Amino acid sequence: MTTPKPLKRALVTGGSGAIGAAISQRLASDGLHVIIHTNRNTISAENLRDNILSSGGSAEIIRFDVTDSTATQLALERMLETGPIQVLVNNAGIHHDAVFPGMSREQWHSVIDVSLNGFFNVTQPLTMPMIRSRWGRIITISSIAGITGNRGQANYAAAKGALHAATKSLAQELASRGITVNAVAPGIISSDMSKEAFDADTIARLVPMKRSGTPEEVADLVGFLASGKAAYITGQVISVNGGMI
Repeated sequence: MTTPKPLKRALVTGGSGAIGAAISQRLASDGLHVIIHTNRNTISAENLRDNILSSGGSAEIIRFDVTDSTATQLALERMLETGPIQVLVNNAGIHHDAVFPGMSREQWHSVIDVSLNGFFNVTQPLTMPMIRSRWGRIITISSIAGITGNRGQANYAAAKGALHAATKSLAQELASRGITVNAVAPGIISSDMSKEAFDADTIARLVPMKRSGTPEEVADLVGFLASGKAAYITGQVISVNGGMI
């Protein structure tokens, strides 16, 4: 009897939110073992894990604060004891909106810290194990705001735009090692947050397709980029926005 090959492991930061949950479910349905990261939403993460397991998938939970470099390093080192993470989805992020003249230092630094410093804290320790295995996928969830900017979101747009530049640079470093690095930049995606910010008339005015996207549509792109079929796609920022730009 042949021993079955171990499942590729995928870490999804911010894995229990609307987009993170859809990505976790998609990757699990594609046959990966999904490690759902959470910091505060433990109950949501547990429910997501249980749903994946009940559907025949493989999943577990990991908890740490991506802005705490020491805690992140320790958590990732424990995870790496059983092998590399082959797929990393950097999805953790927050927004703390204000017009720039009224933006506080805390609003600026908190958004930069989660999205940009969190990207470094998580991605850097996982890169060398990927290099040794000569296969990997690093996918960062960005935003249309990182491409076009957005009023009241100078902090958020700055963080996401920086992630685009980091993605392109890291892709060049890792391309010869069988590792692709891409960013996905969603537009208006259905969630409790977007329902509060955008009514139907606003969406119809802003989006040529006259609707918001779904978390599953973002997850479908992530699933493709995480697969072997996307081996020649790297250093790209791909939008999912219904034709907004």
